[in-house]
Amino acid sequence: MLYDAAESPGSLTPNELRAAYDSQLAAVVDAEGVETVAAESGVDRDRVVALAEGESPDLTLEEAAGILAVGDGYPDREAIVLELRDHLLLGMTTGVLDVDTIASNIDADLTGQEVQQALEGRTAFPLDDLAAVHAFIAERNDR
Repeated sequence: MLYDAAESPGSLTPNELRAAYDSQLAAVVDAEGVETVAAESGVDRDRVVALAEGESPDLTLEEAAGILAVGDGYPDREAIVLELRDHLLLGMTTGVLDVDTIASNIDADLTGQEVQQALEGRTAFPLDDLAAVHAFIAERNDR
């Protein structure tokens, strides 16, 4: 469910973690088929094809959750999104992190307010930014 796409996300770079997300999404596309995933997830067919071909298309957390939700054994899109947010927020609590600390320590063009808005679902959360936030929180908790 994205947060468990890699066994040790804190030991990965954001790019490596994003590749793990893409691998998890591509496995669903491989199992269910491009047409089914595109139709049921609402994600543009070209981006689903890109995943199937090993590329890393621009996707948001919500779109990735929609793709995962098509796969067997995954809950619905909303549950996936909420569980991921809970996981990140719990990691922030455990690591004694605030959004400003995260924003200043990741290689993403985000302010603390934008990190907070993305975590709360008030703005889109691109997977590249999610990977940066996730990797930083996990690394901080691995110390």
